[in-house]
Amino acid sequence: MAKIFVEAYGCSASFADSEMISGLIVNGGHTLATDSSESDLNLIVTCSVKDTTANKMMHRIKSLKTKPLIVAGCLPKAEQSNVEKFTENASLLGPNSLGKTLDVINSTLMGKKQIALEDSDLSKVGLPKVRLNSAVGIVEIASGCMSECTFCQTKLSKGDLSSYRLGDIVRQVQTEIREGCKEVWLTSTDNGCYGFDIGTDLPTLVNTVTEIPEDFMIRVGMMNPMYMPRIKKNLIEAYDNDKVFKFLHLPVQSGSDKVLNDMKRGHTSETFKEIVKKVKRRFENFTISTDVIVGFPSETEEDFQKTITLLDETKPDVVNLSKYSARPGTDAAKLKQIDAAEIKRRSKIVFEQINKISMESNKKWIGWKGKVLFDENTEEGIKGRNYAYKPISIDEEVKIGQSHIVEITNATVKRLTGKIAS
Repeated sequence: MAKIFVEAYGCSASFADSEMISGLIVNGGHTLATDSSESDLNLIVTCSVKDTTANKMMHRIKSLKTKPLIVAGCLPKAEQSNVEKFTENASLLGPNSLGKTLDVINSTLMGKKQIALEDSDLSKVGLPKVRLNSAVGIVEIASGCMSECTFCQTKLSKGDLSSYRLGDIVRQVQTEIREGCKEVWLTSTDNGCYGFDIGTDLPTLVNTVTEIPEDFMIRVGMMNPMYMPRIKKNLIEAYDNDKVFKFLHLPVQSGSDKVLNDMKRGHTSETFKEIVKKVKRRFENFTISTDVIVGFPSETEEDFQKTITLLDETKPDVVNLSKYSARPGTDAAKLKQIDAAEIKRRSKIVFEQINKISMESNKKWIGWKGKVLFDENTEEGIKGRNYAYKPISIDEEVKIGQSHIVEITNATVKRLTGKIAS
C-alpha cells in the first residue's frame, strides 16, 4: 500500500481521467494523499493545449519530481521528449492508457520507470472513480476526434474518434445519479461527432439520457461547429427538455473564413452565426460559449477585424480567448509566426470587447428569479447555476448539491450575484 497524490489540469475530460485514475488507485489497495508532502508517489494528469499551459505543467512537474512521479494525460503522449528533459526518471501514462494505471504505479514505486503511452482497449465508461465534486458526475462519451486542426495537439494525444456505446453511457449516468450527483457533464474531445463511428449521434444520446427518471441536470460539453449542420435540428429539439442546461460551447476560433481554412477547422463563420441565430430564435435565454484564437500565423489585420465583427454580431455570453502559440508537432508551428507584441495588441482589443459583451449579457439577468443548483465549491464560496448555466453567487449558506429559488440582484463580467428568494 502506498499514499498517492493525484493532481489534474486542463479540460473536463482530463479531470474525468483523474477521477478514474483515483478510483483505480483506491480499488488497487492504495490510498489517496491530500497533499504531495504526505505522498509516497505523485501523479499529475497534464494538458498540452496551449504553450502557457504546457509551461505551467513543466514547472509543476519539476516541483513534484522530488518523489517517485508519474506524468499522465496529453503532455507525455504529445511531447514525450520534452517531458523527459524535465524529468528523465518519471513514468509516463497516456490519456488512453488508463488500463495500465496500477502496473505503472507499482513499477514506479519499485524504482522502475515505465512508459505506457499506447492506447489500451479499456473503455473509460464504467471505471471506478473518486469524484472531485460530489454534485457533478463527469461522463466521457468518446475519446479522440475526427478533426485535423493545424494548431492543435489533441489529435496527437488522443487519436481518432472512438465513441462509447450508448447503453454503457446511460448506465454510467445512472451510477452518477445513484451516488448523489445532481449534475452530469457529457464530455469528450469533441461532442459534435459523437457516435458517427458507431451509427448514432449526440441528439440521440441526449434524448436517451434525459429519459432517466431521476431529478438531475445535463451539461452538454464542447462541440466543434463543423459537425453541427448534420445534427443541429435534432440537437436543438433535444435541448427543449428541462433537464438540459441551455448552454452550448461552440468554438469558432476566428471570424475569417481564410484563417478557418488555414486552421483546417472544417466550418465557416457563417456556420457559427447560423447556429447561434437558430438557438436564440428557439430559446429566450440561452448561453453561448465560444473560443477565439488571435495571432494565428496567417491572420492579417483584415482577418482580425472579421473576428471583431463576428463577436459583435453574435454576442456570445462567454469567450475563451487564447493568444496563438506554436505547439510542437502541429502543422501551424512550421509557418512564419506573427510578432508576439502584435499578438498581445490584438488580444487586448478582443479582451476588452468580450468583457463589454459579457457585462451586457449578464446585466439582462438582474431581477430574474428562479431555480439555482449549487454545484461548485470555490475560494469565494459555493457557486450555483441556473437553467442557462449562468454562474451565480449568494452570501447565504447553502450546501453543495442543493437547489434554491434565487433572485438576481447584481452582475459582473464573470458572474451573477443574488439572494435566496424562498
